[in-house]
Amino acid sequence: MSLSLRERVEEVVNNEIRPYLMADGGNIVVVDVDEKEGIVKVKLMGACYGCPMAQITLSAFVEQHLKSRIPEVKKVVPV
Repeated sequence: MSLSLRERVEEVVNNEIRPYLMADGGNIVVVDVDEKEGIVKVKLMGACYGCPMAQITLSAFVEQHLKSRIPEVKKVVPV
């Protein structure tokens, strides 16, 4: 059985994205995944929350990494 989009997103976030954010005192939580539209909603936490670089982290790192690993992901938005 193949994994759902949310399961694949969670796997990439947990194994590939979260460790980098945690190394700088941050964290990330997947809040929702719209499987039809390919939109992933995430919440940055820890040191990432309120950081002036958070938007760059979100678009240049989190979104690009997810898109490169999971082509169905079209957009990552903060909540």
